[in-house]
Amino acid sequence: MTEHAFEPMRRAMVASQLRTTGVNDPRVIAAMGEVARERFVPEARRALAYADALVPLGGGRALNPPMALGRLLTEARLTGGERALVIGAGTGYSAAVLERLVAEVVALEEDPDLIARAKAAGVTLVRGPLAKGWAKAAPYDFILIDGAVEHVPQAIVSQAADGGRIAFGLAERDVTRLAIGRVVAGAFGVTIFADAAAAILPGFDRTRGFSF
Repeated sequence: MTEHAFEPMRRAMVASQLRTTGVNDPRVIAAMGEVARERFVPEARRALAYADALVPLGGGRALNPPMALGRLLTEARLTGGERALVIGAGTGYSAAVLERLVAEVVALEEDPDLIARAKAAGVTLVRGPLAKGWAKAAPYDFILIDGAVEHVPQAIVSQAADGGRIAFGLAERDVTRLAIGRVVAGAFGVTIFADAAAAILPGFDRTRGFSF
């Protein structure tokens, strides 16, 4: 498929998957309407780039549906001057969108194959364990965990600036929900605002207690 063939798909994504599901920030809509999402998926799956579904990237990872990213960025209420961290950046799509919305983006990924594909798509990522965040450039005004996790580790909470926001998918009992949290004086409060499909990120399992 040619680049021009994807343009109607991108417009349809904005009209049917974003505007109809509470993605009402004009800057978020414009950014997602500009970034060529097809560049961030494997060539064999490019026909699915704008589908309202998880798009497999290989290695058990997936690109989240457009609505999930759009809602998380809308609820973050970004003003444009933020320093941001993307955790689980994958092939770089969410970082490419976020670069249009904030002043500075650090994108973190641990999978070398995904990092290589992000580089090929023109996005620079740093490499390290996702659950540890990227303390070297902290603090951040906004942290996007681009997927679903069972909990947000304290190591990541501590990298948010006072008043900073953390947006993520919360995985609970085989259901994923979108959530936004705020860090104030070291305390982390979370609000869940929507059910949505989101890819499970590795390394964020809660420690289970012993049971018979």
